[in-house]
Amino acid sequence: MLKLMLLSLLFSVSFANIYDFKVDALEGGKIDFSKYKGKKILIVNTASKCGNTPQYAELEKLYKKYKNKLVIIGFPANNFGGQEPGSNAEIKAFCSKEYAVTFPMTTKVSVKGTDIHPIYQWLIAESKNKQLSPEEVTWNFQKYLLDEKGELVAVFKPKTMPFAPEVIAAIEK
Repeated sequence: MLKLMLLSLLFSVSFANIYDFKVDALEGGKIDFSKYKGKKILIVNTASKCGNTPQYAELEKLYKKYKNKLVIIGFPANNFGGQEPGSNAEIKAFCSKEYAVTFPMTTKVSVKGTDIHPIYQWLIAESKNKQLSPEEVTWNFQKYLLDEKGELVAVFKPKTMPFAPEVIAAIEK
């Protein structure tokens, strides 16, 4: 517990806000979050073999509908039921072929456990600080919404569909 608290403190100091992050992109290169200042950001941990996987289609529609004010960033992760077993190349091919995904995707990361990606450490710490539920990542397709200033404003459970009224209301706010 003490180790986790110290890690949270370290990451809250190292990464003061979302715009400090640069992550490896599935397409190659980096996704630099500072490029998204002034837009809302929806971060989603994804998986190709999950009951929630069809959400890719709605996420893509949401991305296209709100492209002037919202960016969606998918983080493939294999933390729940081994539902993202593929390589980065396989994930990229699946997302392109099955769902024509055009929103930015990162290389495969871990969203919980000892090897949790720093951006998810930050998101979890922010969720706890703001008392947003769920505080921890509970399953594939959990969604974190940040406002135009990079502040975490909502966390949506994995089964919450991208066009759910609460998601749309938060985006349009």
